[in-house]
Amino acid sequence: MFVKICGLSTAETVAAAVDAGADAVGFVLTRSPRQVTPDTARRLAAAVPPHVLTVAVVAGADVATVRELVRDTGLQALQLHGDYSRADFAAVADLGLTLVRATSYQAPDLRIGAYGEDLLLVDATEPGSGGAWDYALLRGRGLGEGWILAGGLSVDTVADAITQSGAGGVDVSSGVESARGVKSEDLIRDFIAAVRKAG
Repeated sequence: MFVKICGLSTAETVAAAVDAGADAVGFVLTRSPRQVTPDTARRLAAAVPPHVLTVAVVAGADVATVRELVRDTGLQALQLHGDYSRADFAAVADLGLTLVRATSYQAPDLRIGAYGEDLLLVDATEPGSGGAWDYALLRGRGLGEGWILAGGLSVDTVADAITQSGAGGVDVSSGVESARGVKSEDLIRDFIAAVRKAG
């Protein structure tokens, strides 16, 4: 089970995620309570071992801005979050990064690779809102092997969400926070332990 901890902004929370066994860590580079600068993302990612995927997360930015944001970060992956088109994915394909499509469960062509992405992250109707939804809607929809579930996940909900959805991975941000935008090292560790126990 693939686990991504998203919206990290401190060395301590990055270390907690890596030490607990996260497969990926995400750094939000556009407007959000969790936003970090490209310089901060580069500095934090430098301490992450190469087997953990470092992800630049962007939402609501045009492709030219996205390219500028990720250019010097040294991150391994780019997550386009929300209403990005096939053309947008094609326009960043030359960056040589693992591409993540993060979109609503109601989006068209909901399957891995439909937009040229390497990973598909399926979220609520408002991606990035942190709201829970009916995860069972995704079971058996033929999304592809290893797609990632997001939205409303926490230590208490993640095991059931995995069972209901049939997901091959999970992504969490607000579900491991002690306050809006403030990650908890303990909740990060507990979340990853709950995922490992579930699957």
